[in-house]
Amino acid sequence: MADNAMIHHLSSQPQYDTGALLLSTGLTVAALILAPALASRLGLGAALTGALRMALMRASSRVVHGGQREECADGGAGFSCH
Repeated sequence: MADNAMIHHLSSQPQYDTGALLLSTGLTVAALILAPALASRLGLGAALTGALRMALMRASSRVVHGGQREECADGGAGFSCH
């Protein structure tokens, strides 16, 4: 009986494509490390750097979730919290 519950729990977890996870990880690294480094090197302002980081994180989320937008309980602030 416990084995059936464990199998059901494991099968209810979302299955992600390995390629999508690698691409998403690359976009996240770009957003957290590369974007600020390049922005400071090019002399971009903080607002433009923040917008670039948000765009990269949003693209990362969309890659993992198959292009579907996921809304949060934040009233539609415009970013994904997943």
